[in-house]
Amino acid sequence: MRLIGFDPGLKNTGWGVIEHAGTRLRYVADGVVSSDPKADLATRLVQLHDGLVEVIRDMAPAEAAVEETFVNTNPTTTLKLGQARGISMLVPALAGIPVFEYTPNLVKKTVVGTGHAAKEQVQMMIRTLLPGTNFKSADSADALAVAICHAHHRTAPGAAAGPAIAGVAR
Repeated sequence: MRLIGFDPGLKNTGWGVIEHAGTRLRYVADGVVSSDPKADLATRLVQLHDGLVEVIRDMAPAEAAVEETFVNTNPTTTLKLGQARGISMLVPALAGIPVFEYTPNLVKKTVVGTGHAAKEQVQMMIRTLLPGTNFKSADSADALAVAICHAHHRTAPGAAAGPAIAGVAR
């Protein structure tokens, strides 16, 4: 099954695609959709939307996973991140693809074994779990980690039974 993970950001939204069959994972592709930081917010959201529509069309995933928003101390930044995250959820949902959500700590715990792992530890484990992966950026590495997390939790006993589209975070 082809899975796509998203690491939402207003400037850069990372994406990563893997194939999941049983306990086997295989790297497919990764990248970043960027918006113009000089453009107004609405234009930037359209840029993210259009870029992610293209990724979904080209990659044809069966399921999507999105990292939940990390709330930081700046409320304006958090709101903008939330809007970018909304685009990351909307695009696959409009394509009829189930969307699942995972907290940053669960992603790290799943990939590394600890919920407070450093980015470098996460990236090292991605290379271990997906041999031959040479991700394009830290954002796309994070998106691959989200996809790996989804691959592990979608088949685990007691895993979320359905997508997060209905307003229930899974």
